Amino acid sequence: MNIEHAVMGGWLIPFVRIMQSYSIDIQAALAACDIDLEEVGNPDSRVTLSKLVKLLSYASALAPEDDLRVRLAENFHPGVLHVLGYAMMSAPTLHDSLQYVVRYRRIVSSLCNVRLQEVPSGFEFSIRPVRAEQRVVPGLGLREAEVLLASLVKFARDLVERELKPLCVFLEAEGPEQGNDRLHTFFGCEIKYGHAYNAVVFSRENATRKLLTHNSLVARNHETMLDEYLARVDRSDLVNLIRCKIYDCLPGSTPAQAQVADMLGMSLRNLQRRLSEQGTSYKDILEQTRKRLAIKYIDEAHLSLGEIGYLVGFASVTNFNRAFKRWTGVTPGEYRDGQAARQIN
Repeated sequence: MNIEHAVMGGWLIPFVRIMQSYSIDIQAALAACDIDLEEVGNPDSRVTLSKLVKLLSYASALAPEDDLRVRLAENFHPGVLHVLGYAMMSAPTLHDSLQYVVRYRRIVSSLCNVRLQEVPSGFEFSIRPVRAEQRVVPGLGLREAEVLLASLVKFARDLVERELKPLCVFLEAEGPEQGNDRLHTFFGCEIKYGHAYNAVVFSRENATRKLLTHNSLVARNHETMLDEYLARVDRSDLVNLIRCKIYDCLPGSTPAQAQVADMLGMSLRNLQRRLSEQGTSYKDILEQTRKRLAIKYIDEAHLSLGEIGYLVGFASVTNFNRAFKRWTGVTPGEYRDGQAARQIN
């Protein structure tokens, strides 16, 4: 079974900035990758990793002369990680900042195996493969892991020293073409390719130097916010994954709960238990997903009500009308007429 990973929607911010600099149509780019424009800047948004990978490929194809891994890192700022980024800024040292990433790694990605360990030369921050369902799967793709490492180096340069250079970088990827290693230029240190995992090593001096932005009171407040945010992420990731599977089966039909459980690689009983613990159910998620899509389609005047019913998984207009009235208190036709009247007024 394929496991769909979700990452923070804040990563869309540097993508948007880069596309703006290249005059790339942002709405068209996001639509091509099935990403809602409303997700940009939403602190609670989560985007599936596959969509982010698709967006990176899309943008790279329109800017082939540039290395978007480096450009993304150069456009990184703490707001990309929302409250986690600001907590990292308020930490005592770079080492403590990276500890936040390890502690709250599920906020960064739903399946992100990161470690921070002391090595003879300093401290190594690594992104390692994840063992799930008795299989080894990558927590992040190769390019995405490289973007994360480069972004952390950019973060360190902003907070510790502008000319900071890691001691060494380890990458799983094979080496680049000769004379075309822009990552090497960015990192400013030796890169060892073909490694078992991706990692960056910071010197002990840089990792333990006190940050000028350190604020213990702010750090404590951010930790409370992070704990609350993590609780929401743990809940929303599963809900978002289920919603994605529903989207995959539309239009025309919606998947049964057992089918979704199978697509997610878990038993039906386990799926039901986890949703129950989160105070929701598959039926609720399905209803909310259909309602959200239906209301969105209602605004598209070129779509007939029958077409909208089909797009959200109803076999007949009658069933769609009945469900829509249950959701909103009015029929689809009445809702559309009301929308039109409001626009005129």
